[in-house]
Amino acid sequence: MKDVLFKIGSISVHGYGLMIAVGIITAYLVLEQRVKRRGLDADRAFDLAVCAALGGAVGAKILYYIVEIKSIIRDPSQLLNIANGFVVYGGIIGGSIACIIYCRIKKLNTLQWFDLVLPEIAIAQGFGRIGCLLAGCCYGAETKSAIHIVFRESRFAPNNVWLYPTQIMSSAANFLNFAILVFVISRFFKKPGQVSAFYLIFYSIGRFIIEIFRGDLERGMVGKLSTSQFISFFILAAGIGLFVLCSKISVIPAPESAEQNAEMPETEVPEETKETDE
Repeated sequence: MKDVLFKIGSISVHGYGLMIAVGIITAYLVLEQRVKRRGLDADRAFDLAVCAALGGAVGAKILYYIVEIKSIIRDPSQLLNIANGFVVYGGIIGGSIACIIYCRIKKLNTLQWFDLVLPEIAIAQGFGRIGCLLAGCCYGAETKSAIHIVFRESRFAPNNVWLYPTQIMSSAANFLNFAILVFVISRFFKKPGQVSAFYLIFYSIGRFIIEIFRGDLERGMVGKLSTSQFISFFILAAGIGLFVLCSKISVIPAPESAEQNAEMPETEVPEETKETDE
């Protein structure tokens, strides 16, 4: 693919960075519309989007440093390379922690807002993987399958060989995750936290499977599993545990402050004001 899409004077516009930006903006716009349809405060959506983006970037970078610790010890100058090297699971964890802290400070219903935010995270991830495709990172293993991709000028992936199109597979899986969460899961599972639980379950299973076809071994290994496959077990367990816990909730707690009176849970909104296109 093409890492540098075009140049504006001396400034190079990279496909990876552009797709990350497009993903974040698109995710926020979708989140804002869904929040407004529920009669909630759009400012909260913006604040949570910022928390998710900043916390996610920090978390993704920290986990990358952990995975690459041996290489960094040999060459500490890698710590100065801020633009490259991120691990998605670190982003999910870091973004979640930042959003939890924000919800606690503002006394918001954390699970309710997570049910709104996490599907849009899948959108951002989908565009992010398109960025990986353009850059050639996160590439697949060599294959003789008719379903393949060939890189010609990649700085990361092997060039001129058939590879599994893992970036495309991952991007499609993330967009599908969003669609299922919003148009299916949210219709049938109304208790706070259940949508979030399914996000964790779907993503962890999909990521584990796609990792089988990855060829970039420098992403780290734990025994015979990649780092992401290893983490997937814990994310899956967390998703299942969260779903079981949330399924036992019989009554949705009332808002904790006057500010939240305008942020009623979806199940308490009169029928005619509920979102109908999801």
